[in-house]
Amino acid sequence: MSVADASTPLVGLLLRLAAQQWGTDMDAALRADGVEGITPAHANVIPFVPPDGIQIGELARRAKVRKQSMAQSVELLVASGYVTRRRDPEDGRASLIFLTEKGRALWPASRRAGQRVERDWADVVGRDDIEHLRRTLVRLLDARAG
Repeated sequence: MSVADASTPLVGLLLRLAAQQWGTDMDAALRADGVEGITPAHANVIPFVPPDGIQIGELARRAKVRKQSMAQSVELLVASGYVTRRRDPEDGRASLIFLTEKGRALWPASRRAGQRVERDWADVVGRDDIEHLRRTLVRLLDARAG
């Protein structure tokens, strides 16, 4: 089968479908761990907030979303108590976003859920294939980041 064959799914489509499946499987694993109500806003914000805080523009850049989308996600998470906003001491016009205790508490549950999903996927395709996929994606993303 050639690369140009119309019946060959494009990598981008497969990545999107795999990401959707990952999200579905993560939701189920989090629910099994007693965590409910996680939304895309959580996934777009929480993993990218460093302990020393971050401005919304930089947060949007790291998450690869529009600044306006990030601002909306941050507002939702401020309202639900996962993040807080404080004035940036180096730029009085800007705010820094910090995780609250509630936001930081999602890390261990999220990590456990992710490990559970990876184990489940490895049961289907094998641990070696999961590790190969991880290495390949890291190489691709590292190469594209520069």
